[in-house]
Amino acid sequence: MLNKNYESTDKGARYRINAAHDADIGQNAVQSYNLQQNPNFVLNVQTSPGRKYGELVLDKELDREEQQELRIILTAVDGGSPPRSGTVVIHVTVLDANDNAPVFTESVYSARLPENSALKTPVITVSASDKDEGINGEVTYEFSRLSDKSQSLFSLDSKTGEITVTGKIDYEDRTRYEIFVEAKDGYGLSSETKVIIDILDVNDNRPDIDITSLSNPIPENVIPGTEVGIINVQDRDSHNNGQVSCSIQQNVPFKLVPSIKNYYSLVTTGQLDRELVSGYNITIIATDEGSPPLSSSKTIQLSVADINDNPPVFEEQSYSAYVSENNKPGSSLCTVSARDPDWRQNGTVIYSLLPGEVNGASVSSYLSVNGDTGVIHAVRSFDYEQFRSFKVQVMARDNGSPLLSSNVTVSVFISDVNDNSPQILYPAPEGSSFMTELVPKAAHGGSLVSKVIAVDADSGQNAWLSYYIVKATDPGLFSIDLHSGEIRTQRDISESDSMKQNLIVAVKDNGQPSLSATCSMLLLISDNLAEVPELKDISFDEKNSKLTSYLIIALVSVSTFFLTFIIIILGVRFCRRRKPRLLFDGAVAIPGAYLPPNYADVDGTGTLRSTYNYDAYLTTGSRTSDFKFVSSYNDNTLPADQTLKKSPSDFADVFGELDSVPEV
Repeated sequence: MLNKNYESTDKGARYRINAAHDADIGQNAVQSYNLQQNPNFVLNVQTSPGRKYGELVLDKELDREEQQELRIILTAVDGGSPPRSGTVVIHVTVLDANDNAPVFTESVYSARLPENSALKTPVITVSASDKDEGINGEVTYEFSRLSDKSQSLFSLDSKTGEITVTGKIDYEDRTRYEIFVEAKDGYGLSSETKVIIDILDVNDNRPDIDITSLSNPIPENVIPGTEVGIINVQDRDSHNNGQVSCSIQQNVPFKLVPSIKNYYSLVTTGQLDRELVSGYNITIIATDEGSPPLSSSKTIQLSVADINDNPPVFEEQSYSAYVSENNKPGSSLCTVSARDPDWRQNGTVIYSLLPGEVNGASVSSYLSVNGDTGVIHAVRSFDYEQFRSFKVQVMARDNGSPLLSSNVTVSVFISDVNDNSPQILYPAPEGSSFMTELVPKAAHGGSLVSKVIAVDADSGQNAWLSYYIVKATDPGLFSIDLHSGEIRTQRDISESDSMKQNLIVAVKDNGQPSLSATCSMLLLISDNLAEVPELKDISFDEKNSKLTSYLIIALVSVSTFFLTFIIIILGVRFCRRRKPRLLFDGAVAIPGAYLPPNYADVDGTGTLRSTYNYDAYLTTGSRTSDFKFVSSYNDNTLPADQTLKKSPSDFADVFGELDSVPEV
């Protein structure tokens, strides 16, 4: 017998069982029913007219998930004797009812997902089962209580329950996701589970370097160890991936000192010098401890501020300026230049003259300096004969605070210009007096008869003097040494020679252009003044008359003071050997008034040589004298083979034709 019941049937439900058939009647017919003991059903016997039948009464609800079918034996017993019975098997099939919701295998699912996982990467598969069968046991899955963010990152397969990645997973955005998944059967019964997805950090973030504070520019006089900046370093990764170390790779006078967490102090490690390095590009490198490690860098530009720590320095240790005398006032002499490596006003150089004196006058009356360019100008015209050189101090200062300065010596050398004509000391230049010399009749060729003495206030070749006889009564009788001015006979004196020999001597320097002076000298060929006609008779004109008078006075003076003169000469000889010693008879004595007031060059640079000594040799005759050149103690005189050769004709254009000397 087959009977189908739903497991959802309520307790007390009745299921009628067909009555048993017995051919007997009466007491021998079916009298009772017996039901095999079972946990779900009981038998309820019903009597109807003429027959009895049974009913199965549901005493305990059926559960298909526990037992899908029941086999119960029902026995019918008659009332005969002996009693007979018949049995039947009641096959109870329990039909499924949707009485079971899906059940997940785990109440909470946990998954670990690396960040940056690729799309469609499986995360986890949830699973739920339903004891029902058929459509009642068909389970589908869906998300419940899912945020928009999670919905964009994950997807769920409704049939398999597999969760996959559909978006970019970033640990730094979120480290954990909690997702609720619902399982439903065909008729709407459902259950829910929670899926916890922990995101695993991957070293995918480089350290971030942030300059919190920075002192820029930095004064160059900061002491080592000074903090000039604070740097913060962050890494969004976690654990070792977020542990960062910082360093400076370049060879710069700075270092990083760890401070509080993730902070570093940038401090100096050495002395800064803007003049050597005006700025630094400091590259900071931050590296994490991930695998593989990631790093980042940032460059800081630091400028070094100038401090006035350098005085101006002149390019030369000393300067020399050369200027020719008679220069124009305002002409530039030289340029001093100083450099200050400092910046702006600290490096601006201003030039000035330090106070001082030159020859008793203020230095500013001689020179001036341009404060901006350092060009030194002459304020006045210089005279070589007054002074030949002088020194001044030039100061260069900057405009910093405090002011720094340095000094340099400028030596000014004045070069000579041929601006002084030769000055004849003896004989007196033509126009002032007319000098007369006695020449012995017995003088042989080469005898020294006189000497022209001249000086030149210039120096160098401007003072190299040459002597020429430009006109003579007898051109072949006398000659003059080109450099010494000594007048000598060229041949022996003869009776036919004129007693009166008039010489005109020119003295010329070696400057460019050359300057010259002339003098006249009257030579009387005689052994005794008594043989000479009266001096008044030999006067040619007013000038010669005066010259004769002067000659007589000179002769008398020399005779009177002869002894005194000899004593003075001896004293000069032993006490002042560097002074020239000139001894003449009364006709050739040189008065001190002939020396020019500004002439001081007697040591070889001029023409009056202190190394020439002249002694007087007096004859036994009356007032006759022989002027004799003795010796030279110095080689500074110009040698004859190095002189400029000049002839009397070279002066023809200068002096023209001279009148013949009148006879006495």
